[in-house]
Amino acid sequence: MNVSALLRKALDFLWPRALASQLIVLLLLAIVAAQALSIFIFQDERRIAMVAAVRDNLLARAASIAELIEDTPESLQGRILEASSSRYAVFWIGDTPLAPERGASRFEIGLQGYLSQQLHKGQAVHINIHADEKRGPRSKKPDKDDEKSWRAVPKRERPHNLRKIMNKPEDLSLSIQLTDGRWLNVATSYRPPPGAIIPLLVQLSLTALAIVLIIALAVRRVTRPLKDLAISAEKFGRGEEQEPLTPSGPSEVQALTSSFNDMQGRLTRFVRDRTRMLAAISHDLRTPITSLRLRAEFIEDDENREKMIETLEEMSAMTEAALRFAKDEAYSESAEITDLGAMLESLAGDQQDLGHVCWVLVNEEISLSCRPMALKRALRNLIENGIRYGDSVSVEATKTADEIVIRILDEGPGIPEARLKDVFEPFVRLEESRSEETGGIGLGLAITRSIIHAHGGTIELKNRPKGGLEAEIRLPMSS
Repeated sequence: MNVSALLRKALDFLWPRALASQLIVLLLLAIVAAQALSIFIFQDERRIAMVAAVRDNLLARAASIAELIEDTPESLQGRILEASSSRYAVFWIGDTPLAPERGASRFEIGLQGYLSQQLHKGQAVHINIHADEKRGPRSKKPDKDDEKSWRAVPKRERPHNLRKIMNKPEDLSLSIQLTDGRWLNVATSYRPPPGAIIPLLVQLSLTALAIVLIIALAVRRVTRPLKDLAISAEKFGRGEEQEPLTPSGPSEVQALTSSFNDMQGRLTRFVRDRTRMLAAISHDLRTPITSLRLRAEFIEDDENREKMIETLEEMSAMTEAALRFAKDEAYSESAEITDLGAMLESLAGDQQDLGHVCWVLVNEEISLSCRPMALKRALRNLIENGIRYGDSVSVEATKTADEIVIRILDEGPGIPEARLKDVFEPFVRLEESRSEETGGIGLGLAITRSIIHAHGGTIELKNRPKGGLEAEIRLPMSS
């Protein structure tokens, strides 16, 4: 088995079967995929916008401080610079510029032009942007060369608060030349804050929880009437009388329920009408057949009289059997909980009383809901067939998690493989093994299959390897 087959098998095993679970899983996957794509696309946009706003504010503040320094006595300049500094930006005056030369990138040139317009005395402006040019706005790891401009500042010129951010690579270096030749230096470390994963997880969890609750309620509203419909259809298929379902749920499900109720009513009326019609035919046929039989008694020719009586008896038997098959007694009997082991023991006891060899093997108590008279008739047909064509019959019954298996085994000649399914058809007889005297008219197995199917089960005939025939019946536990 290759890898793709193993993956398909694993997915089939893990994929939920219920409609509600499938919808919830699909929606959660869609939400996670959409959130992941949004995070990938927009994770840095807000931080980059914030950093840009801070830079713009910093440039305006630097221009104002430069103008203020020009008009302030040197004794107060230090206090102004210290008050203007923060944990992310440090202002000081030195003899050498922090940014050694004018920036050459388009963005740096634009910022230098903007700042020059804010300065009224035409001072020289040097701006070097490190984060945008060297690493790009999405980078998380600082470049090793970012700290070179920090180290280039002479120790005597470094303000004391510069040490607080010495370990942070600067984001922007700004130098404005004053009229006395000194430089107003600005070192910044406006790094975008790290992405907050916890708020995203909380948001995703709350969204997933809301979707699970909403979908669970919505799907419950859809699946509950569908489940009731499935149960009713299964019971109706087994011939049980069912009250019409009350339409509920969405309009489509209500329409489906109404259609099922209409179909159930039409089929029930059809079966009842057919039963009444066949009962009338049965009454009408019995009278002429009985009349013909009486008239045949007066025929003087013994040979013709016996042949006519034999033919009339055969017609009567065929009529009665055909009517029983068409009427199907399984549809007129109520279902009840039955002990299958006791039923099989009773059938075997009847055969043993007649001197036949028949035994039953049931290792555990097996109870099922069925129409006992109909099911007993079907099992009796199979047991009698096995005894008729074999020396003995054994019956085994076992129970699994979802079904009951009944096996009826005989010691007879079996059935040709090509005819195993044909024997279930009405009026089909295998002449080589069943004569008219011993094999009936060919309706026994047809009636048996009809009863088993009415219980929601299946029946299969198999030739045994060492001779004989095996009839395997599988009935659902819910029957």
